[in-house]
Amino acid sequence: MTATLGATPTIVLVGHGMVGQRFLEALAERGLTATHRVVVLCEEPRPAYDRVALTSYFSGKTPEDLSMTDMEFINDHGIELYVGDPAETIDREAKKVTARSGQVFEYDTLVLATGSYPFVPPVPNKDAEGCFVYRTIEDLLAIEEYAKSKATVGAVVGGGLLGLEAAGALKGLGLTSHIVEFAPRLMPVQVDEGGGAALLRTIEDMGLTVHTGVGTQEIVVGENGAVTGMKLSDGSELATDMVVFSAGVRPRDQLARDCGLTVGERGGITVDEQCRTVSDPHVFAIGECALAADGRVYGLVAPGYEQAETAAATIAADEAEQLSFTGADLSTKLKLLGVDVASFGDAHGTTEDCLDVVYSDSRAGLYKKLVIGRDGTLLGGILVGDAEAYGTLKAFTGSVPPVSPESLVLPAGAGAPAQLGPSALPDEAIICSCNNVTKGTIRGAVTDHQCTTVPEVKKCTKAGTTCGSCVKVLGQLINAELEASGVEVDKGLCGCFSQTREELYEIVLALRINTYQDLLDRYGRDGAKGGDGCEICKPAVGSIIASLAPTIGVSGYVLEGEQAALQDSNDHFLANLQKNGSYSVVPRIPGGEITPEGLIVIGEIARDFGLYTKITGGQRIDMFGARVEQLPLIWARLVDAGFESGHAYGKALRTVKSCVGQTWCRYGVQDSVRMAIDLELRYRGLRSPHKLKSAVSGCQRECAEAQSKDFGVIATANGWNLYVGGNGGATPRHADLLAQDLSDAELIRLIDRFLMFYIRTADRLERTSTWLERIPGGLDHVRDVVVEDSLGICEELESLMAAHVANYADEWATTINDPEKLARFVSFVNAPDTPDPVVGFVPERDQIKPDLPLLSIGLRPTEDVLEGSAQR
Repeated sequence: MTATLGATPTIVLVGHGMVGQRFLEALAERGLTATHRVVVLCEEPRPAYDRVALTSYFSGKTPEDLSMTDMEFINDHGIELYVGDPAETIDREAKKVTARSGQVFEYDTLVLATGSYPFVPPVPNKDAEGCFVYRTIEDLLAIEEYAKSKATVGAVVGGGLLGLEAAGALKGLGLTSHIVEFAPRLMPVQVDEGGGAALLRTIEDMGLTVHTGVGTQEIVVGENGAVTGMKLSDGSELATDMVVFSAGVRPRDQLARDCGLTVGERGGITVDEQCRTVSDPHVFAIGECALAADGRVYGLVAPGYEQAETAAATIAADEAEQLSFTGADLSTKLKLLGVDVASFGDAHGTTEDCLDVVYSDSRAGLYKKLVIGRDGTLLGGILVGDAEAYGTLKAFTGSVPPVSPESLVLPAGAGAPAQLGPSALPDEAIICSCNNVTKGTIRGAVTDHQCTTVPEVKKCTKAGTTCGSCVKVLGQLINAELEASGVEVDKGLCGCFSQTREELYEIVLALRINTYQDLLDRYGRDGAKGGDGCEICKPAVGSIIASLAPTIGVSGYVLEGEQAALQDSNDHFLANLQKNGSYSVVPRIPGGEITPEGLIVIGEIARDFGLYTKITGGQRIDMFGARVEQLPLIWARLVDAGFESGHAYGKALRTVKSCVGQTWCRYGVQDSVRMAIDLELRYRGLRSPHKLKSAVSGCQRECAEAQSKDFGVIATANGWNLYVGGNGGATPRHADLLAQDLSDAELIRLIDRFLMFYIRTADRLERTSTWLERIPGGLDHVRDVVVEDSLGICEELESLMAAHVANYADEWATTINDPEKLARFVSFVNAPDTPDPVVGFVPERDQIKPDLPLLSIGLRPTEDVLEGSAQR
């Protein structure tokens, strides 16, 4: 089959990685997808995905999570995307490309974005069973499968960026991990001897074994042909079941060679400053396959993006936008095995007469070096162990910082380090090197395009959408620009309080304030003091008081005294209000485990009260259609049978799902049901900024879907892995791995800390997923706080949780034993025995459903007969 040229010019893109996708976006931005036919030949079995974040697959991300391809974008722009169908040959004279499927595409313009391939040293048995490369999602899937069944020890050949990530992945899979690096230090391209030493100490402390200054001589195999070890250049042997090669990459330029395009002596398709090949004006090359005009092949995504923009602008022949690519910034900031590593500018000090400013703390694993010119210009630097200042320092590169170099590397308390905010950066400073976005562009997004949030600026400028290392500076710039424009950035909870929810929590905790009115009168805004508050702050403060109740000396019962008036509609009656004015009742079923007798009790109650029943996604049974006056009667029978409130109505822990685990399942490695029950009984009734959901899976097959929960637990052969910050719903998010291979006690201790830290610092109605992405430092900061105790508050967090656990009481049982509280459960205060006539039902599928026509007619008695509805 041949796709022939018509009146519409055709652009054929060979390769669909990150750079290829950016090229398509650049074409669309310039209107070329409307005037050209665009064909994409993709070799991999899936479209473009985030290769920078490849290792996050082992932290719970799925291949779908890593995808960078919006199929709506592809379809809207009429792009023809052929997945798993790479280009096989190019006929430049006929201007045709033949794909593996046999299809032939004629082109007016051909763009090669074929990327690179992993370099595998030419050692004996390099292709034996158990040898892998670390480059694609398929590579990771193969590594994971082999590690689960055939390996206990893994060795990574290469101690660079991907090599360290690969070693971390093997460790996460439960393998004893080794790193073999030919250079005398790890990450030789990015860090110097001092930085490599700091990195080495930290990585060895994690339990990985590092072999530097040695090469791989031979892969040793057994009688079955599978890997059993490695012979190293120093004569030693290393026993291992798996070898992962991550010793660098080479440009994929064979297609170009075969069609006669000029390539460099060491590889790479030779291009000019417009990314056009020097051999053929109709062919372009971008990304890792291209040898740029400055004689370099760039292996980072940021230069590839610049090349994609340059090629698209050249194809568009836009005289107003004459772009060229003559070189790129090689700055990088990474989190490798949990260690911050960053380098920028002239990191190795190759500039003549430059000076080094160095701070090193081997005990803490910190190394910071700045390279300074004779005139004070910041030329570059290396940061290991603490890269917090990377965004600011990188932006100052090439200029003279307004403070001394020493103050930029010294830690707090050792020389009054300078706090350089966004206002100190020049407009031309590059904030996002991945997408080449300047501070001036970000300011323009705020002032000219009315962007007021980080997501809006990301969408407008693409800043922060690739590696994410600039997001913190991005947020600071946005707020600074808003304030400079005269826009008051009011961070207060509501019109009654100028403080955030987090600040109000700290006030209540520190001063032991135990009533909403006292807090409002003492700390409310001037116009709000002495008032009644609002519907925003009352439930928010009510939740704070409830979560701290034992510590501040007040009852945790939400219907006690003033607390009752602070609650949302559901909490007013300890049940979920439904669309026709009836309520649902959800008893707690810890871990989803229930006896036949318990099932019978629930069935009898549902039958006797005529309730609709449904199994929930949280492994519980929901009973719908209860009238408000029936609630205490239903609760009494449930409590008598040993049930308690499931808190389905409150901003609190809902459920801890579980699979059957090792007790029944042949794949299970831990008792997930027991753990789920323990966790649910420990955290039941815990009031928080938003609802909390959890799950425990008994093995890596993840049947309980723990990675979609606020805190999820997955069993390993060595204990438990803890994931946090996940959720389902309208904006699903996979949870992130917080810690792994934990004992029971370690797991519970970390969950205690995580939940109390979340309750302490989250905004009103903020799920853990949103909180984790908003809080400065994100997951890394949360890990530092709750795992490493960097703020020194873990003892207090554990104490707060212990107080909650010790003072828990079931709200349903408390209510049915208090005649005063029972009096509130009526439809009408002056006719307590009269049910609400609007609450009606009709039959459906042998159950009931709300009678909505009755509701729309509104058959409510007149107000002169019945005084108001108590529940509204």
